[in-house]
Amino acid sequence: MINIVLFEPEIPQNTGNIIRLAANTGSTLHLIEPFGFSLEDKKMRRAGLDYHEYTGIKVHKGWKQFKKSAGENRLVGMSTKGANSYSAINFQRGDFLVFGPETRGLPDPVLEEIGFNNLFRIPMLPASRSLNLANAAAVTIYEAWRQNEFLGGK
Repeated sequence: MINIVLFEPEIPQNTGNIIRLAANTGSTLHLIEPFGFSLEDKKMRRAGLDYHEYTGIKVHKGWKQFKKSAGENRLVGMSTKGANSYSAINFQRGDFLVFGPETRGLPDPVLEEIGFNNLFRIPMLPASRSLNLANAAAVTIYEAWRQNEFLGGK
């Protein structure tokens, strides 16, 4: 299916919710260090319920290690700096959807590596800053899964 990538996540509850999202959609979750919390954090574990055991979670020691493991697969950056809507993405199995930290988004060097043509946004009202990370991941992953005819789902 699709890979969810959290670059330096800061809020344990969001990561816990995304663990649950990944388990329910057949996605692999990639977490890029450093984190703003411990993987043993009670808030993260509570938000993810018992889904931790059902989710493929891979931890990467920084962006470079992640990039090496992703190989030639396509990276799709989700950012308020993206010019096009996520609905314009032709999602493919094996894509990596990269989300930035909650308080600052993806840094410029990462945006540059992903490439401007692979940066997308979720439409919002003009006065809005951003969506909650877990909500943004859910909106995007379900669109990717829908385009892939909910492969493996019921």
